[in-house]
Parts: sequence; structure tokens; C-alpha cells
Amino acid sequence: MKYNIKNIALGFSLSFGVLVSCDYLDVVPPEQATTSDTMKDRNSANGFINSCYIAVESTTPFPYNRYEWSSDESVHSGQWSEDSQKAAWNLYSDTNAAGWWNACYNYIGHCHMFLNLLEQNNPTGATEEDKARWKAEAQFLKAYYHFRLLEMYGPIPIVDDRMPQSTLPGEFPGRSHFDYVVDYICNQKLNDETINALPDVTNAQEWGRATSIAALALKGRVLLYAASPLWNGKFPYPDWKNTNYETPGYGTELVSRQEDMSKWDRALEANLAALKAAESVGERKLVDMDNVPSNIRDVPIPYIAGVDTSTVEGKEFAKRVLMLRTITSSNEDDGNKEIIWGVFLQGSNAWMTFAQCPPRVLCFNEADNRWADGWGAINPTLYSIEHFYTKNGKLPDLDPSFPKGDERFERAGILVKGHENVIKLNTNREPRFYAMFSFDGDDYSPIMKDGEPLTINMLSSKAQGYGWDQNGRNYIEGGYLTKKYISPSVRYSSIDGASDSKNYAKPLFRLAELYLNVAECYAAKGEVGNALIYLNRIRERAGLQGLTESEVAASGMSITDWVRNERFIELWGEGHRYYDVRRWLLAPQQLKAGAREGLNMLGAGKDPTFEAFNKRTVINQPFQWDNRMYLWPIAWTEISNDPQLVQAPGY
Repeated sequence: MKYNIKNIALGFSLSFGVLVSCDYLDVVPPEQATTSDTMKDRNSANGFINSCYIAVESTTPFPYNRYEWSSDESVHSGQWSEDSQKAAWNLYSDTNAAGWWNACYNYIGHCHMFLNLLEQNNPTGATEEDKARWKAEAQFLKAYYHFRLLEMYGPIPIVDDRMPQSTLPGEFPGRSHFDYVVDYICNQKLNDETINALPDVTNAQEWGRATSIAALALKGRVLLYAASPLWNGKFPYPDWKNTNYETPGYGTELVSRQEDMSKWDRALEANLAALKAAESVGERKLVDMDNVPSNIRDVPIPYIAGVDTSTVEGKEFAKRVLMLRTITSSNEDDGNKEIIWGVFLQGSNAWMTFAQCPPRVLCFNEADNRWADGWGAINPTLYSIEHFYTKNGKLPDLDPSFPKGDERFERAGILVKGHENVIKLNTNREPRFYAMFSFDGDDYSPIMKDGEPLTINMLSSKAQGYGWDQNGRNYIEGGYLTKKYISPSVRYSSIDGASDSKNYAKPLFRLAELYLNVAECYAAKGEVGNALIYLNRIRERAGLQGLTESEVAASGMSITDWVRNERFIELWGEGHRYYDVRRWLLAPQQLKAGAREGLNMLGAGKDPTFEAFNKRTVINQPFQWDNRMYLWPIAWTEISNDPQLVQAPGY
């Protein structure tokens, strides 16, 4: 985020247990600051509330933290996979799972401290409006951090006040019923008082701070999750209960055992309200062909495999591909009004875009064999490749005009130099496919190679192909790259290898999600026509024709299937999928061992033939599913320190 917190001496090491005893004065040297310093004037108080946002960045889905790598969207290359993938899955077996527990409860406590000190002090120069806004921001952040815990750990302890140091272990809160936590977030923290005190929009200097629209969007997502099958009557461990702690109105029960369709009504109402507010007072608008962000104004039309860009139709297709790439690689000051709330990754977290850039972009010092490149570390699975639509707006398996079986891995017959090895699977696809993915024979970006296109060559170890002696641990697992978060305007210099890449905000909430949330609610209620109104807005932005009810009925896919797949495509790589397959109870089939496939990048060896490389191959990484993975475990240190806590089922 763009917050200047260098003068705020607030940070302390926390875990859930530490929250009951941590004290600001214990960690801040007296000669540096006192509690009164944090509230002496408007600037210091404003800096204090800014510091409450720190865990927003540290707990984001970016840059693809090791836990969320276990989705079915992508796999990760080389030693990355051997180290990090194992670490991700071992998380569920060693129960040493501090994870977001520490960070979120840490900054919940930070928010408590802020609110307590603001209550006790009157910062010079601060207006009543300032103080109301700061209080609302703290309440919003408490809601957000509780939600991040809820989606990871399921039912969690609610910590709504800073507990005194004298608190005895038996007085610590235990897990509250899932629905009770949802009501706490939505009714107590994201209530009208909080929402009304937050600004609808922020200026450039304050971008990233909470707005009323972000609060409404958070409320919509929380209620959508609560209505989903996992938390609405189908939790796979129905006998899981508290032992020493009771939730008011729920007793020892932790998860509802009966489906309640009214939860979908509540989620629908919240998401419709968020969408309406976002598009009116929030001034949010989908990035589209009529409002393309300015940062690609001078980017030339890219080459698209199999598309004749000399025609009007082909040129418009290529322009749409460029436009779609800007949704997550442009900022508000570029004209991107789609992001509702986002985060600028800083420091060690900012490597995400570099990590997914292709290896061996260009050699800027031949004598020393020095290259400007990335790691090529985030690699889409064949499931991803085959679940983006064809140019006809259908799944490849359900489009009668699209190749089937091994025919997909044959040459597409493209005669353009450098693109001869493009396979049929990668042609005749929708614009989002080309905006999101790169493959052998594709131009990754039109000016990336010092003003020239970077054409991907997976068959050569001297380019992007596998070659341990060339690229070490950085190679492309499965044969595909992603372009998400990489602006098509980025350019590497042949003089010194430097790039002009900018730090673009990573979206935590964006407008397209609200459309899809509303569509999902209507689909769950069986209202196909209403679901299509919101689903089609996203399809049409992507350059596809809208669906009709008769087309859905004849497609072999339910309206829920259509909404879920649209969500998979539109929000690919934004951290949603990890939670979506769980809340929909699809994790056993999507995340099972052997389900992740790619092309034969490693098995074909160094400098392979076309035929050896282009084979469907199971990715040899240690993935397997167990139902206990629906929840993260709580670290045993927390369980042993708090007799009210029960462990997640299966651990």
C-alpha cells in the first residue's frame, strides 16, 4: 500500500495468546514514543490507523502464498515445487499451522489498541469526521481480519476487545459457531454506522484505505460464503463440536447441519446492494473497450495465434486481448475504475510479477551470458487451459467444432515464422485465453524484448525450454505461462537488462466479482433468467455472446455450472479458487492426486521434438486431497494454551 508508516513505532510480535498480554509500552522504547505520541495530532493518529492495514498485505492471496498454491489453477516450477509445494501440503499434516492466525489476530489487537487510545485522547487538528472515519476503518479491518481467519480456519474465536493481562486461560474465548461469526462481521462490524462513516471513494494519496464500497463488497462475500454448501448444511464433519465453550444461541454446535435457503436471499440482497453502490456513489465501472486504461495507449496490436489482425474483426479481437490484460495491470490513475479495494505489494512481497515472467527474455551482456528474465514459476494446468472457452463461448469439450483428444496437440498449421509449433488447443479461443496464458509459439508481450515481441520457444533450452544447465531451478512446469499482472507495456532494455515495469495494485475486490456473486445467488435460487443478466455482462465484456435460457438448457451444463466456470475464468489467479472449490465441496475431485496435468515439459527432456513435448502428462508433484483440508488446523501451542479451543476435525 501507499502508506508512509516509517514514523509509526507500533509493531509487536503476536499470536492469539499474546493478544491477552501484549502491551504497547513493553515494546516501544520510551525515548522513541509513548502512547500519547500516537494520538498527539491528526498526522500521528492518521499514521496509526494506516499501520493497522499492515496485515492486509501480509495475508493477501499474493504472491500466491504457499497455502493457496494447492488449488487446481496452476503449478510451480523447479525447486520451487519440490520445496514449496511439499511445504504447502505438509501444513495439513504437521499441525504447526500458525499461518494467518498470528498475523490476523495480531492486527485485530492493533485495531483494538487504536480504538482504545483514540477514545482516551483528542488528537490536535482532528475533526469529528476524521475520528468517525478512523473508528470505521478500524471496525472494517477487524471485520476483514476475522473474515480471513473464518475462510481459513472455519469457526473461530471472536476477539472484539483488547483483553487484560490478568485474563486467565479458562477465560479465553473458544470457537464461535460459523453463522455467529458471520453475523458478528456483517451486523456488528459492517453495520450502517461503519459504512456511513467511510468515504465512498478516496483520493490518490489515500487509495487502498477502506471505503464504504469495500465494506459492502466484503459483506457480500462473507454472506456468499456462508450460503455455500460447505457452511450451509453439508459440512463433512457434522458431529464436530465445542467441548468447553458455547456460542450464545447455538450451544456447542459449530457448523449448521441443515440447509437454509434464506442464506442465499441474504447474500443476494447484500451483493445487489454492493453492486448498486459501487456503480453509483463508488464510481466503479468495468474496464471495457470504451474505457481502456491509458497505460497501453502506445502498445502496438499484438500477434494472436490464428487471428488475422489485418482484418477489422481480427484487429478488434487483438485490442480486446490488450484491454483484458489491463484489468489487473493498471491503476486508478491510469483510468482503471474496476478495482474496489486493492493492495500494492511492497518489499519482499513485490516479487510476484517477476516470478511469473518468462525465463530468458533477452541477453543484455553476451560476454558474461547475462540475461534479463523472470522465473517462469507460475504455470497454468491443462485444466485451466481446457476450461477457458473457445471463440464460440463454450467449453472445448462441449464445442463440436473444437478438436478432441490427441488432435488438440497437433500443429495448428500456422505458417508465420516463429509460430509454426502452435497447437490446435491454443487456437480459436476466447480473448481472455490470450490475455491470460502464453504457450509455445505465442508472443508473450508485443514490446517486451526491447521494443520487439518476445516469442515463446518451449522446445529450446536456450530460450524458454527446459534445461537445468541453462536455467537452474527456474523452468516452466507443464508447458504454459501466465500473463496475469504483467502489463503488455513492459519493456526490458538490451543495454542493461532493466525493465520499466510498474507496481500495479493487486485486486482484493473488484466489480466483476460482484456481478458473479449476484449471478451465483440467483443460480442457487433457480432463477436462471436473472442469473444470466449478471453473468452475461461479464461474458460480453470478454467479447463473447450472452447466453439465453434455452442455450443453458441445451448445453449439458446447469446455470450453476456456467456461473462457476465463468468465475474460474474471470477471477483466475486472484486467490478465489482455493476457497471456491472448498465452499462448493468440489475439492475432493478437483484437488485429488493425479488431477493436475500439463504438457510433457520435463519428461521430453532438453531440446525435445514437437511430438515429445506436446503430450498430455500428469504433473509429478505431491498433491493429494483429504477432507480435513477443508480447514486449516490451529497450532497445538494455541490449543494447549486455551482450554476453550478445539482442534479442526481430522487433526
